[in-house]
Amino acid sequence: MRLRFRAGWSAALLRALGVKLEADLTHVAPGVLLVANHISWIDILVINAVLPTTFVSKEEIRHWPVIGRLAAKNDTVFLRRGSRGHARIINAQIAEILAQGKHVAVFPEGTTTDGRGLLHFHAALLQPALAAGRPVLPAAISYWEPDGQRSLAPRYDGDISLGQCTRAILGRKRLIARLVTTPLRGLNGEDRRQVAAEAREAIALAAGLPLASNPPETGVDLPDAMLSDGRPTGSRNQAPADSA
Repeated sequence: MRLRFRAGWSAALLRALGVKLEADLTHVAPGVLLVANHISWIDILVINAVLPTTFVSKEEIRHWPVIGRLAAKNDTVFLRRGSRGHARIINAQIAEILAQGKHVAVFPEGTTTDGRGLLHFHAALLQPALAAGRPVLPAAISYWEPDGQRSLAPRYDGDISLGQCTRAILGRKRLIARLVTTPLRGLNGEDRRQVAAEAREAIALAAGLPLASNPPETGVDLPDAMLSDGRPTGSRNQAPADSA
């Protein structure tokens, strides 16, 4: 009931914003880790409208105005970066949710873009699902104008504020949001680097984006426990060397 309610209000809010949702859920299976590119705050509405999901987010977002409150009310799992003990708790929590046949979602770029390309995927964010033996579902998000042109209106990157982003969306008579799922990954014991690379390639293809080679960003600061796959990790104060 709660999941249906979340899907209902997410769809209603998209309609209120003038966003038409088109979704291809061909590859959805019970208990998947949904991995998506990240463009806007409405990405969460797009996913929840058709696939009610628990999101993994950094702890700081809990304290953001409006978005933090929405996240907290929607079963978001908040990751406290730099805390090994907390990460183990989060990993177990994610595994339990997936084992129940429910979905968890992450944005492995770690930030938003303008929607015209993909950043590096931080593979460590996929580790909890792979360790629990659950599949990864790459899903591509894109936004389009009615004339078929890719839309930049929903972008929430750089110095664009929440208000500016929302006004840009409302300034369009109609926007089309597309969510396209691709075949499941991580079913045959692949390591997280391979799964992340395959997911990134699948998302780029489904969203019609160039697959440029991007170096890992710094400052991710993921806890060691979230990175553990039997290999050594780097300093907890830097992006892990094996998060690529």
